[in-house]
This record gives sequence, C-alpha cells and structure tokens, in this order.
Amino acid sequence: MFQKITPRSQDYSEWYTEVIRGAELADYAPVRGCMVIRPYGYELWENVKAGLDRRFKETGHENAYFPLFVPMSFIEKEAEHVEGFAPELAVVTHGGGKELEDPLVVRPTSETVIGHMYSQWIQSYRDLPVLINQWANVVRWELRTRLFLRTMEFLWQEGHTAHATVEEAQEETLRMLDVYTDFAVNDAAIPVIPGRKSESEKFPGADASYSIEAMMGDGRALQSGTSHNLGQNFSKAFEIQYQDENSELQYCWTTSWGVSTRMVGAIIMTHGDDQGLVLPPQLAPIQVVIIPIWKKNRDDEKRAVMEAVARMTAEIGEDARVKVDDRDGYSPGWKFNEWELKGVPLRIEIGPRDVEKGEAILARRDRPGKEGKSSIPLAGISEAVSDSLTAIQSALLERATNFRDENTSDEADYDQLKAAVATGFARAWWCGNPSCEDQVKADTQATTRCMPLDQPGGGGTCIVCSESAEEIAVFARAY
Repeated sequence: MFQKITPRSQDYSEWYTEVIRGAELADYAPVRGCMVIRPYGYELWENVKAGLDRRFKETGHENAYFPLFVPMSFIEKEAEHVEGFAPELAVVTHGGGKELEDPLVVRPTSETVIGHMYSQWIQSYRDLPVLINQWANVVRWELRTRLFLRTMEFLWQEGHTAHATVEEAQEETLRMLDVYTDFAVNDAAIPVIPGRKSESEKFPGADASYSIEAMMGDGRALQSGTSHNLGQNFSKAFEIQYQDENSELQYCWTTSWGVSTRMVGAIIMTHGDDQGLVLPPQLAPIQVVIIPIWKKNRDDEKRAVMEAVARMTAEIGEDARVKVDDRDGYSPGWKFNEWELKGVPLRIEIGPRDVEKGEAILARRDRPGKEGKSSIPLAGISEAVSDSLTAIQSALLERATNFRDENTSDEADYDQLKAAVATGFARAWWCGNPSCEDQVKADTQATTRCMPLDQPGGGGTCIVCSESAEEIAVFARAY
C-alpha cells in the first residue's frame, strides 16, 4: 500500500493510478492493457451493478447472456458498424489447431449476435417490445490504456431492445438515458449533463447517440454512459421483422445502451482528494469502519472497548455496511490513514475513556481533519450514523456540482473557448458542421461532448464560423 499519494495538483494521472493501486481497487494484469479487479474494487463495481440492475428491472427489462465470440460475417453485415470498430477488433483465426472458415471476433459489443437471435425470436407484433440486458465483458484493442477508464477488456452492461415503432424506440433511448442520469446523480453523487452526441461522435451504426457527460477533478470530461437509437439499421441487416396487425411484414426499431467499469473511474476522479478515495455512501463497499483503541497489554481496556464495539456493530449493522478493524500490530493512526485512502465514508473511533463517557468519535471522510470529527452518544448511535451517511451523500453531490459549475463557462468568442477548454467545460453555439468540430479539435484537443437536452431555445451564431446555429454544444477535453 502507498504511504504517500502524489498530490493531484502535481501529477493528476499519477495520483489516479496510485489511488487505485494503493486502495487495492485494481492492479495491472500480465496481459498488456488489461487489469485485475481486486475484491475491494469488485465490490464497488457490484454496488454499481446493483443500483443499475434494480433500475433496469423496474423499467421492465430482463437479464440474459449471449456468446463471447461473434462471427466476423455478422460484424460485416452492418457497414458503418464494422468500419467504426475495425481498428479495435480482436479476431480469433484458429481454433482446435485448425484455421477457421469464418473468423471469430471477441465480443466488442453485441448488437450483431443479439440482432441475429432477435430475428429468430420475433415473429409478430405480439412479441414486442423485447427488453433485454446483459452483464458481460467485452474486448476492444486499445493502444493507450488506463485502469478502469480504458482497458482492452472491461466489464459492462449492454441493453438491447426491439420495438414496433420509431417513436417507441426513441422513447426507450431517452428513458434509459434518464435511468443513467438518475443513477449517476443519486447513487454515484456525480452531476452529469445528458445530451445528444454529434454525428462524428455517435455509435457506429446508430441513427442517434446520447450520453451523460461528467466533469472530473481535473476539469476533463468523461463519457459515463451511452444510449443509442439504432433505427432499423441492424434490423435490416439481420432481418429482424414482425408481422403487424394487418399481417404485413415490418422491420423492428432497435436500441442499445451501456455503462461500464469506467463508472468506477468516474467515482474516483469526481470525489477523490490528496488522501485517496472519497466514496459516496450509496456505493461504498464499507460505509462505516470502527476502530477500537486500547493500550497495549491492558486486557481490561480491550475487553470493555470490544464489548461496546460489539453492541455498536450489532446496532449499526442493521442499516449500514460495517467493518471492525481490530488488527494487532497496526497503530490507530496507521489504520486511520489506510481507511482514508480507501475512502470509507464514516470512521468511528472508540477508546476506554469514550466507553466511560458513553460516547464515540465520528469522523467524516468528506471533511478531513478536525472539521469532520464530532463526539456522539453511544445511545442511539445508529440514527447518528444514518444521518451522517445521508449528509455525506448530499455533500459530495453538492461539492461536485459546484466544482463543475465553477469550471463551466458560456462563450461567444472562439479565443475564449480555446482558453476555457484547457481547464473545464465551455458551452457555445455550434452550427453542426463537422468542419467546425474538427477545427476545435485541431486547435484545442477538445471535442463536442454533447448537445445538452436542456437547450435555451432560439438560436445564435456558431462559435467557430459565425454561421447561424440552433443548438448549444458542450466542448471539453475528454478521457
């Protein structure tokens, strides 16, 4: 475990990697570009999964599983899809000692194989809509990788739905964008901007793509979830048809949507500080850590403290995820630093004097030092813990929202936009012309993150070419 973390202001990238490895979230795998997710990191991901999965099922979706291997011939059926993914494909050409007639692609995404299955399952309008999600791993041959944010293999969920009308497909696309927004804000405490991607940034093979965009602690953007209206592109490629009420064959309208383990990276970079992780209580693997304190070789003190800890744990454990750190050989200060690094939202310290006074010390991770400490009575401690966890969750969202808003500006001058995207987000009118988008990217390395769904109305002049524009776009450098 790292004893000292590089300050974010000194080297943000190094800070990020040190926090992940020091907090034992993940480590580098022996395979280039891949990672090993350690138990603490995987439990964080499991909590992300649980929050999303509950929302999916509440909106009528069911989980299923599809193959890891996709025939190359399937990938090639949708021209825009194969062109977009070609550089990232991992292809199996030999199996069982023989060359394969049809090479197999290690799943980069599942639109094609799921499209094939939907063509077998859907016959009538009575079979629609089909609302399926799968939790899986995917492989994309990334050249530049970073733990959680961009690895060759990563974990995600991918939803795939089929509908009778374009209106239903669009409604589904935006519904799932809303689900992602709700999760990001209320579980991850990350304020996000939901919006539509530009033509150059949309998913290969989609009619329209939407995303939630979040600002990280260094002012850069992270695309944290996407939802795609695929139109009839994949249904025509894979013959996904249904017989309507007039007994006429119609092509289905399909969607896909996904969130990956990069959400873990978003949590780290949105809330972390120079001491390490700061985890939102809703998702923290351990919400409360109790650290009992007694003098060495004082069994009477140890007995009294541990009896109080046992009562406390039983009471708190009914409503929160609790861990007692009673390890020998580690000083209380060392333990404090370790659990700060791991981002546990709430720490309870209790020693012999505290037991005598019938109280304990509560320390909030979001407020390091004396500011975050308070004495609380042992009687009714569960309520105090619950209130504190709720307050931390709200405070993290408020802090992240304020940071984003303070580093977001509305620009009407191109030189000002170029300066603004160096440290944050810039909102500006954009005509929609790809050449203007390319110009911004060439000059600043920033891209159009999205056209927010919440638009001011009316119109303006493009920040680049001064031609008329109907939409505001968010520009930022991104991960």
